Amino acid sequence: MDRFVGANYSRLAPWILTLFSLLALPVLRGQSTQTPAEPVMAAILHGVVLDSRGHPVADATVCLQAVDSGDVTVHTDAAGAYRFLAVRPGTYTLRVETVGHSSATLGSFSLAQNESRTIDITLESAKESEHEDSLAGRPEFFDEPHFTVAGVTDTTNLGGHGSDTIVRNREAVAQATASLSKQPSDPSAHSVSNGAKEESLREAVARQPADFDANHKLGKLLVDEGKAADALVYLKRASQLNPGDYDNTYELALARTATGDYESARAEIQALLTAARESGQEKAEPHHLLGEVCEKLDDPLEAVREYQRSAELNPSEPYLFDWGSELLLHRAAEPALEVFTRGNRLFPRSSRMLAGLGASWYSLGSYDQAAQRLCEASDLNPDDPNPYLLMGKMQAVEASSSDAILERLARFVRLQPENALANYYYAISVWKRRQPPEDSRNFAQVKTFLEKAIQSDPTLGLAYLQLGILYSERKSLSNAVAAYQRAIGATPELEEAHYRLAQAYRQAGETSKSQAELQLYERISKEKAAAVERERHEVRQFVYELRETKTAAQPK
Repeated sequence: MDRFVGANYSRLAPWILTLFSLLALPVLRGQSTQTPAEPVMAAILHGVVLDSRGHPVADATVCLQAVDSGDVTVHTDAAGAYRFLAVRPGTYTLRVETVGHSSATLGSFSLAQNESRTIDITLESAKESEHEDSLAGRPEFFDEPHFTVAGVTDTTNLGGHGSDTIVRNREAVAQATASLSKQPSDPSAHSVSNGAKEESLREAVARQPADFDANHKLGKLLVDEGKAADALVYLKRASQLNPGDYDNTYELALARTATGDYESARAEIQALLTAARESGQEKAEPHHLLGEVCEKLDDPLEAVREYQRSAELNPSEPYLFDWGSELLLHRAAEPALEVFTRGNRLFPRSSRMLAGLGASWYSLGSYDQAAQRLCEASDLNPDDPNPYLLMGKMQAVEASSSDAILERLARFVRLQPENALANYYYAISVWKRRQPPEDSRNFAQVKTFLEKAIQSDPTLGLAYLQLGILYSERKSLSNAVAAYQRAIGATPELEEAHYRLAQAYRQAGETSKSQAELQLYERISKEKAAAVERERHEVRQFVYELRETKTAAQPK
């Protein structure tokens, strides 16, 4: 009997193995759509699904659909996390569904070879979704803000914490952060082929001056190449040939904006928006451009509303960043913090969104939170100098420097050893960690990096000033005087250099020179204070109202 069973099992074994292979196949397919040879070339997509209060949503269905193939579905774990491994490079849409919440769809994003992409998703409750559906033009990934900008005022009562020096520095950090949205055009991006294309289009316009397409295409190409003034003649002619063309009207508004004709640009954009509303095809781009134009026309209230509308219609990284920057520039730090927080959630790989978060926290008086966000921004893209420069500017007026900022500024110097500001800010950060009254090692290190900064940029008056302070602490009066004099030679309006030179002259017994420097210090200080007051009146402050619970805790 045993021999009979054994003999039959040996004959059935291949069939049993085949059956097990067939049963295992659907399981393997559920794990990945890739063949074993492909994961090396594939991408990874992962993220977290949250509810509207920021809590993880477990067991949500996450469906990844390729444009040219089938769906792959996974479920979130107890922490709300999902992960797709070994995804083919291509264009996808992502859809999330679960009981009790509205579904959410993110469409038309690309995954590149070997890319690891993070997409975090927030779901609204079904009740909230019904309310959201009643609001026209609201995208699925846009959360209604918890604030309303109600007006503007030119008051200079900022209500900030700390001295006016710190308040002024916060304003400077906010302005530097907002400038990150102004991406300079890269001349190398305009290739030789573009030059040949421009020549071809010019020939086409010369042959057929009344050809709408030729005029429009040439005008658009010139705008893209930064030649807006040259583009105007062709875009205007195209507008006369076809006044109702959306694309040409938008390009004409771009050209007018680039050449400073803001009133005409506003009229062009408003005509576009009117036509879009009537047709039910409202787009984000004209709202965003109108926001820029309104800011140029000193209408910040209308500007922030247009930036907000553009972000509502298209919550992209540039539009969210510009909306947050506009709020931050006009001292609405709490609303800016909310916008940058949302932007960071949607675009966790955006270093400038983290920089905006850092600047917002700094404006609210939270140095530690600001330092953390700026450090995260520099870690995302270590080669980008902007987060380091914001860190350096921020810590320059603080009493001490954090370990995290010191570490990042040290990396900045390693990456860009010839950058004068990298050496200067690192020197300041090291100097703030000195142990009084004598710290020879600290003195030597700070002096080395200040001298490197001066070598890289002999016009950097701040580096000479700090070198003078360093010598003064060491009671080396003659060296301090020489450094202060060089600081004034490089930057004559550097008021602190005049003040410290006056004190050094007084210690040396040179009374007349001391009085002369004090007079210069007082004159420059008054002029700068008046300039700051004028600027504060020009950059009017938003008056805003917060609704419900704030999206981020207030700094302690």
